[in-house]
Amino acid sequence: MRKLVVLFFAAVVAVATTAQELNYYLPQINYSAAVPVPRQIIHHEVGEWHVTYDRLVQYMKTLAAARPDRIKLETMGLSFETREQVLLVITSPKNHQRLEEIRQQHLLLQQGGNAAIENMPAVVWIGHSIHGNESSGANAALLGAYYLAAAEAPSVDSLLNEVVILYDPSFNPDGLQRFSTWANQHRSKNLVTDPNSREFNEVWPGGRFNHYWFDLNRDWLPQVHVESRNRIQWFHKWKPNVLTDHHEMGSNASFFFQPGVPSRVNPLTPAINQQLTAKIASFHTQYLDKIGSLYFTKEGYDDFYYGKGSTYPDAQGCIGILFEQASSRGHAQQTANGLLTFPFTIRNQFTTELSTLAAVRKLRKELLTYQHDFFKEALTTVNAESYVYGDAKDKKKAQLFTQMLLRNDIDVYETTLDIKNADGSFATGSSYMVPLQQKQAALVKAVFEKTLDYKDSLFYDITAWTMPLGYGLPFTKTITPKGNIVKTIESPQPVALDLTNAYAFIMEWDNYYAPAALYKLLDEGVVLKVASNYFELPTTAGIKKFMPGSIIMPLQLQTISIEKLRTALQNAVAITGNKIHTATTGFSVSGSDLGSNKMASLTKPACALIVGNGVNPTDAGEVWQLFDQQMNIPLTHLEQTVFNRVDVSKYNCMIMVGGSYADINKEKLKAWVQNGGVLICTEEAVSWSAQNGISTIKFKKQTAVVDSSKRLAYNTRDEIAGAQQLSGAIFGADADLSHPLAYGYNNKLVSFFKANKVFMEKSKNPFATPFYYGAAPLQSGWLSMQNKEMVKNSAAVIVNAVGNGRVINIDNNPCFRGFWLGGNKLLLNAVFFGKLIDAASAREE
Repeated sequence: MRKLVVLFFAAVVAVATTAQELNYYLPQINYSAAVPVPRQIIHHEVGEWHVTYDRLVQYMKTLAAARPDRIKLETMGLSFETREQVLLVITSPKNHQRLEEIRQQHLLLQQGGNAAIENMPAVVWIGHSIHGNESSGANAALLGAYYLAAAEAPSVDSLLNEVVILYDPSFNPDGLQRFSTWANQHRSKNLVTDPNSREFNEVWPGGRFNHYWFDLNRDWLPQVHVESRNRIQWFHKWKPNVLTDHHEMGSNASFFFQPGVPSRVNPLTPAINQQLTAKIASFHTQYLDKIGSLYFTKEGYDDFYYGKGSTYPDAQGCIGILFEQASSRGHAQQTANGLLTFPFTIRNQFTTELSTLAAVRKLRKELLTYQHDFFKEALTTVNAESYVYGDAKDKKKAQLFTQMLLRNDIDVYETTLDIKNADGSFATGSSYMVPLQQKQAALVKAVFEKTLDYKDSLFYDITAWTMPLGYGLPFTKTITPKGNIVKTIESPQPVALDLTNAYAFIMEWDNYYAPAALYKLLDEGVVLKVASNYFELPTTAGIKKFMPGSIIMPLQLQTISIEKLRTALQNAVAITGNKIHTATTGFSVSGSDLGSNKMASLTKPACALIVGNGVNPTDAGEVWQLFDQQMNIPLTHLEQTVFNRVDVSKYNCMIMVGGSYADINKEKLKAWVQNGGVLICTEEAVSWSAQNGISTIKFKKQTAVVDSSKRLAYNTRDEIAGAQQLSGAIFGADADLSHPLAYGYNNKLVSFFKANKVFMEKSKNPFATPFYYGAAPLQSGWLSMQNKEMVKNSAAVIVNAVGNGRVINIDNNPCFRGFWLGGNKLLLNAVFFGKLIDAASAREE
């Protein structure tokens, strides 16, 4: 009893203290006076203010200069906002003298042969604050780096001799800078602890995200963003044995460390991974018990999606460890557990850094042996099958997919044989193969496999991410011989334009970057038309058939000089890598002639993305990133309150993503649509627009989840409610390939990612539902019986004619996490061709 009282008292003191001196955090040992303490460089005590990213990096550089015998500072790259991403390589002086030799020896573990692990150092990556507003981790990095640079004790010497530490002070430079500015600018001298205070309530979109409002902790596998690419290149350069990921959670919680929920571990993760995780957890328990901190494990968080920082390592012979600290969000906040101070949150994070290092040192041989055996099994398990993917009509998407695989250290080969089966046709020259018998076998399966069977019905994140479906690529599993290994993807050389006897130029719409080329041409003043029917006519390369969606540039209609036109066309070729065809006549052998009214004139889109309170920042950021980074199309970020007071007639297209829009003037928006605007709504915005009289969508009625006459156990309520969530699954939609919204698609089955409960009834107008789900649309992911009935035979996309405008309703997220390239074409078709959709085919009957 006396011990419990002491622990309780220690916990109360830890929460209530406002102490910020280093002795509050650090073990009581000797520290070198030659190493500057944080206050000398950042000009405040740790936890007194939120460290800004620039000062954090400045301190890391100072430590590296003060202790070059222990620390080597590497620059991994730059964030979108050009902030350095730094990595400290920390180990003993003797290890530094042979650092490259140690790295190369460590990489031998993934070759599966004999490895001399007796004296081999283990490698641990300590990572912080991938969410910018979960900043206790990055602030703890000041302490962890100082400790490793300055601590003088035999235990520290032994640690540095036996472990190479890759110390990453902040995974998210731009988000941390944004949040630290917010927290500091609202700090009072007399700390305000009221949770309602502005200090604890950031304005939209908040500091959690990177520059493009993405959640970087979902980007480890797809690596859409430069911050992820920079970091993971170094991950593969070292292949660490353990990687830690320090986060924050709700303020009323305590502290979480893994293992997570046992039934939600990805089945590709070996059981021994979780056993080692539990062994490491015993060290966290000991260290947190010593300072009296509350904690929990095996609840709330899982190890399922391989795109997270604590799970991505699990597919690669590494142990990923998630830490979640209750967040003070500012400097001190009243919570259900009393006063939670920023220094207290930092101390918990730092303490579990120490426990992690102690565990890695103690379990060094076990961790090295596990990694060796993991890769050996992958290399020696006989599996002659390979995944083959490709698209002869859109080589760009296959190239982008291949680049993603290469960034994940996955072996990719050229194909040597043409393959044709029920999954599609895969021709040499436009297809690639990925053998399952390779060191990254687990990650290959994670990328390609479809999942329909689950041990649990509750999920912390998405339930499926089959990436070829996301990229919109046909793929198959088969046995086929390897070709040459693919090391890089070379950009195709532009094909010279043939102006001889030119009547018109034609660009096909299949290529992923065709919308970027189209916008560039329109921006440079080229007069363009789009075909709504097929046509077959003579070109300088012979007679060729063109499909609906082909872009036509009649020479006679151009108002710019021939040289400017030539330059504009060459720029378009450089963007897509595809040939632009030269038609020698406007007369078609079959189909429509080029002068037909089936060829509609195009106007340059002027688009606005509605943002602000209530809007899902990641959904909005995905659209912004697509337009800005992928397609080079300007996109106005239009705050709802700004929309209400400005002239919006300059925009011909507006996009509303998932969320709510309480601040917008609904009547003004409806009038804008009626006057000819194209409103594109995705996910919950579809429901919002219908509820507010802007569209005429009808929704399927929800069925009862449970029988109200039955008596249920109280402790099952969360499981029952959670199982009805649509956390994220993949559905195949049937496409009308003749519809303008389906231009550029070549397969009638299009894969969409859906993580919402928006279930639209099909339109009564037979032409207004260009994409719909059939009787069994689920391709991969968890779906409850009730939701299965709701999505069955529902509409995926409906077009409404509203006055002179159009409302395009998309029930899914066509830009999901930046890697759902297969949905991008739908959104961009709506942007470029939405106004061209016949009004009669979009009115409710």
